Amino acid sequence: MMNKDIVALQTTIKKRWGAATGPKVQRYVGKFWNRSRRGQRITGVVRGNHGDYTVSIDAGQEVLDSACSCYIGKHGGCHHCAALGLTFLAEPDTFVEEEEVAITAVSDLDTLQAYLNSVTLDELVKQMRAKGITQKAFCAAVGMSTQHLSAVKSSELRNRRFHELGATKLAVLWVLDNLEG
Repeated sequence: MMNKDIVALQTTIKKRWGAATGPKVQRYVGKFWNRSRRGQRITGVVRGNHGDYTVSIDAGQEVLDSACSCYIGKHGGCHHCAALGLTFLAEPDTFVEEEEVAITAVSDLDTLQAYLNSVTLDELVKQMRAKGITQKAFCAAVGMSTQHLSAVKSSELRNRRFHELGATKLAVLWVLDNLEG
């Protein structure tokens, strides 16, 4: 029996990129490595004209969300996103399923890394807000501008990474675990 997340992804990808067969797209189909899937989100890395690009497609929301770290792929409108979708349609079994890691399962540096990779900074900041701690208050406490935190959050969602992303996530985790709003 086919996994319901895989079926949902395939259906959404076919609707969006089923007819995307131009030469720019075809050049990248099947060329991705570090292929992974978590639920209805797939990611992969491909060599482009200006380096390696991280590409993602997420069908878990009402609207398909895709992004690429290339200069035109911020909102997923590039040929790399289409190629990732077509690669998934042709070879869904080559996307390694990633398990969700609960914060309670973190016991060493490997599980910490897996957890940090499984949660976005945006999700962590929302958890902080739910505890009554604002983004502005957090930034003031750790010496970071709110604009920079916003840039780090939005960049992560578009497959670009600031060097301090992991450290910022750890700081938010510490605040979540040790402080009240």
